[in-house]
Amino acid sequence: MREKLRFGRYDYAGYFAFIVYAMCSLAIPLVLVAMGKALNFPLEDGGMAAGGLLHLFRSMALFIALLFCGMIGGRIGKRRTMGAAMLLMGTGIFFCSLSPVYLLLIPFLLIAGFGEGLCEGMATPFVQDLHRDAPERYVNIAHSMWSVGIFFCVIITGTLLTVGVSWRSILFICGILGLLSGLFFFWKENPAKKYPESAHKDNLADIWRYSVAIAKSGRFWIFCLGMFMGAGAEYCLTFWTAAYLQLTFHASALVAGFGTAAIAAGMFLGRAGFGFFARKEYLKHILLFCSLGTIPLILLLAYLKPEMFPSLNIMFSLLIFILFLCGIGIAPFWPTLQVYGVEQLPELNSTMLYIYFSAMGVPGCGFFTWIMGVLGDRFGLRGAFLMLPASLVIYALIIFAEGWLFPRKKKVSHDI
Repeated sequence: MREKLRFGRYDYAGYFAFIVYAMCSLAIPLVLVAMGKALNFPLEDGGMAAGGLLHLFRSMALFIALLFCGMIGGRIGKRRTMGAAMLLMGTGIFFCSLSPVYLLLIPFLLIAGFGEGLCEGMATPFVQDLHRDAPERYVNIAHSMWSVGIFFCVIITGTLLTVGVSWRSILFICGILGLLSGLFFFWKENPAKKYPESAHKDNLADIWRYSVAIAKSGRFWIFCLGMFMGAGAEYCLTFWTAAYLQLTFHASALVAGFGTAAIAAGMFLGRAGFGFFARKEYLKHILLFCSLGTIPLILLLAYLKPEMFPSLNIMFSLLIFILFLCGIGIAPFWPTLQVYGVEQLPELNSTMLYIYFSAMGVPGCGFFTWIMGVLGDRFGLRGAFLMLPASLVIYALIIFAEGWLFPRKKKVSHDI
């Protein structure tokens, strides 16, 4: 019988951070149509590439932060790094709400992206340090909070946009929540208890040694490619769904929000379910079945057209159901692959592995989001969606083949 799940105060601080991180991350794509009209890059008139470019710059800042967050976390501790991450994230989104022109969004998103990169790199090992006995359970549950943030963000944002609330007010609220979230990590717990900040502080030489050992592992690079492809497919679906429903099926902002919320609900169900029931020996099976099962669903989304349906209610009900199933399918692409990769590379430093896996997932998000915008300008979003099944085929092949290419080694712990 499995041990009962136990949560502490830092668990809840981490979960709130995941929720706010999701809200800050998704608020921009949700208001992108309204923002484009206000700041002179309307999506329906060739502005999709400009919209995708925003996330590309944001991803660049995320990537840079991920390269340095191991060093930062090793010196000041994971708890303080998480606090600083949320403060930067909140600050960047807060100033985005005040931006008078498109170009000013870029430096503000670089600030937010740097904070998101620190959060992305530290959140998973932070949870792992709290629960080293069963990280595959708690990491999936923690990442399911991302889906909770998406769900509430899209429902609330869609409702507010539909009733005429400005996109600036929505970003303002998300920024304030980011700042508030950061404070919980600076509220130190009882020092008699062992928490992540009490872990051994590694110096730069230690981190360099861990990084060199990781870079020499061929299997690590195979997992990095998997992270790049899977993360790109996951985030593209989340990023572009609202715009796809609005521009292709003429959905209102509220209905488009429900579509993205359906993805979030599916992701929450998938990640929470995997967190409660997953076994280490089944992680590879979960990744394979979910990636292959998602391909026909996305193809169906790209195939459906408004004229195929007798009524709008039937059309939107079917679309939302398909998006819900897609959410379940993409749920393990990020957290489960990270845990599986760490399990398959036990001789390497687990914290640095989590960071570097995220460092490869983030460029996948930015690159595929931008490419979908470029393809959307040329072929429409319906045609651009066909890129996602192709990336999932490659993702499944990577997961299927990695065990044949590299043998597993015995675990030698070098955790930060």
